[in-house]
Amino acid sequence: MSRRQMVRPGGRSARVQESVHAAVRELEAEVGRDALTVPLIARRAGVTPSTVYRRWGDLRELLSDVAVERLRPETEPEELGDLAADLTAWAELFLDEMASPAGRAYVRDALLGDPDGSNAGQCSAYAAEQIDVVLARATARGETVPDVETVVDRVVAPLMYRILFRPTGLDAAYARRLVAGVLGPSGH
Repeated sequence: MSRRQMVRPGGRSARVQESVHAAVRELEAEVGRDALTVPLIARRAGVTPSTVYRRWGDLRELLSDVAVERLRPETEPEELGDLAADLTAWAELFLDEMASPAGRAYVRDALLGDPDGSNAGQCSAYAAEQIDVVLARATARGETVPDVETVVDRVVAPLMYRILFRPTGLDAAYARRLVAGVLGPSGH
């Protein structure tokens, strides 16, 4: 079980997490990621370095935890009225956010400080939850929809592979082709 899973939400623990996360974000903007240290972050957050080490283990795990929070979607997917339009808009936005320099850095941080795979699982769950919203809306409209795992395998997985390993020439047209491929020629 990871340290993050053992901590109860709310109370002092939640305040410590928020102040440390805020300190990381502020210091990253002020001095750059490479200058971050646990003592510097702890001082800004108003906690002791031992509190940070006890909670996160090391700087890499802390940065991973912060990255996972920053990768959390802030809004529900856009609703445009049909599955093809909704899923395409979501895939284009996902690509745009994840392929940005900040998005790539967050993905790298999320994975680098993830000894048990829980952060990778959380990032995957964010995408699956967003896709589930899109598919549930389409189902409610009476459209035929693929399952979430099919969309993850045929849209999200190739996007993430290209973002991480072959980013050259990656554009919205690629995301649109992936969505069209999973929905078929009729758009469903």
